[in-house]
Amino acid sequence: MKKIVGVASCPAGIAHTYLAAESLEKAGKKHGYEVKMETDGAGGVSNKLTKEDIAEAEAVIVAADTTVPMERFRGKPMLSISTGDAIRKAEQCI
Repeated sequence: MKKIVGVASCPAGIAHTYLAAESLEKAGKKHGYEVKMETDGAGGVSNKLTKEDIAEAEAVIVAADTTVPMERFRGKPMLSISTGDAIRKAEQCI
């Protein structure tokens, strides 16, 4: 199965972070992708991406309204969007 990884993060880290991750995961599944989303919310980082996750991924989606360090994704095709766009336009993002 094709794989996409990503990070979702918003300033409050309560709703948009998790809604963005869930929307992208659902849209990816619908289109034949396994999507693993790291979330950086109020409770800290969950579902942390490993080096192996990133190496296996065809692409990276960063759905964030905060600054996310990008160095670990160097060399991968990347889409950087807001959490709002990830929630409303997840299928277009995939």
